[in-house]
Amino acid sequence: MKPSGASSEPFTAIRRRALARAGAQTARKPAAGDTGEAMGLAPEELTAPVRAALQTLASELDGLRAEVGRLKTQLADAEAMADQDALTPVKNRRAFAREVARAAAFSRRYDAPASLVYFDLDGFKSVNDRFGHAAGDAALRAVAQRLTENVRESDVVGRMGGDEFAVILVQADAATAEAKAAALARAVETTPAQCGDWSVPLHISYGVRQIDAAADPETVIAEADAAMFVRKRSKASAG
Repeated sequence: MKPSGASSEPFTAIRRRALARAGAQTARKPAAGDTGEAMGLAPEELTAPVRAALQTLASELDGLRAEVGRLKTQLADAEAMADQDALTPVKNRRAFAREVARAAAFSRRYDAPASLVYFDLDGFKSVNDRFGHAAGDAALRAVAQRLTENVRESDVVGRMGGDEFAVILVQADAATAEAKAAALARAVETTPAQCGDWSVPLHISYGVRQIDAAADPETVIAEADAAMFVRKRSKASAG
């Protein structure tokens, strides 16, 4: 931060005035934007070869700035790709765990609830066995798309691996998340996934865990996974 009362005058102007007070001849003020002045060169030093060299340097600097901009864009793209699941249009497990940590920090700072829903497709092995792995991949992409389409932009969808997905629901306590999880399960199951001529039925189980402010991301994920397993086992027993 600039100290109060500090001068905003360019250093070259201050130096020129000091020299004038000392009896030195004051050079004319160069035009605004003069590269020579910016580099501390006196007007008599700005010969034609020097000006040409300065113009070349300025052009090279512009090119370097543009290259830095391109590299920053490429870095952002690479970081986004590193967070992306290899098969589906959602975050991978590593990126999702990071988002759980962010949700916990947000909850801690603003005392706002957030919850995690863990999903697992039922009988997915039979889908691969009956329809083939291409159909299985199509089914996974359909699940990811349906989950994404039925949550808010502020929520986060991730693939935990295999046929398992998870969703972070912000501003949602456990009860709200339970209701939303049931709605998401219906959205997944209502319509079979299509793979060419095959129509692949989808069935899914879920578990809910509210994200505590001091929660460890992997603990939250594991507890939501455990709740999902209990629900899946109950469904199997009832069936």
